[in-house]
Amino acid sequence: MTERRCRLLVPVSMVLVSGLLVSGVLAAGCSTAVSGTATPARDPAASRPLGELLLGPAAFPSSYPAVVLPAQAVSQAAPDLTGIASGARVAPAGCKPPQQDYSADGTVMVVGTDSVTRSTITIELVRVPTPLAELEAQLTECPDVTATTNGVDAQVRTTITPPPPIDAENTLALRRTVRSGRTGGTVTQSMRTLIAQIADVRVQATYMSFGADPGSADTAVLDDLFIAAVQKVRTG
Repeated sequence: MTERRCRLLVPVSMVLVSGLLVSGVLAAGCSTAVSGTATPARDPAASRPLGELLLGPAAFPSSYPAVVLPAQAVSQAAPDLTGIASGARVAPAGCKPPQQDYSADGTVMVVGTDSVTRSTITIELVRVPTPLAELEAQLTECPDVTATTNGVDAQVRTTITPPPPIDAENTLALRRTVRSGRTGGTVTQSMRTLIAQIADVRVQATYMSFGADPGSADTAVLDDLFIAAVQKVRTG
């Protein structure tokens, strides 16, 4: 059942009409009330399986031949991007990464590898229940973390950098170095990560290489893949 009502709109100083601000409008208007409950349109990111939103290997340049990781490999590869292994003892307390769902609709990853430089670019989609601002707050409070696994320490240093300009609800960018191992056998990994959140999907693009200089990242390729990954999630 519908009910039709007409009323006189009072003069207002500024009215938005077809995207333009118009002054001094006086108009008569009619509205139609429709019974039922209004529901917002669902965001593609919230309604599609996560795997369908993941950027495909064909989007990677030839210098980074890419593969989509099978589900059983995701839980092993994802912690490498934080520098903190699952089950590690972390200090300071409270600096352990948020718990992550590694199911097929919790985390998906595609990884491109440059065999010459031994560097990788990873696109990771994670379905999350929290806003990106919470992760940023934790990283701000935890710039230096020690993660201990089987008696071996990893020193993780994270620096927040200016976020990329992109169409997303929130964005974050960071540089990270991870030094692990014992004297004489230390390994250093350097990463640059770009993050955007759309609805409950977090898009993460990470360049990782061996060495102490995260500034040597292949930024042009990383930026292009990040933009493409966000657009894929945005449009569904």
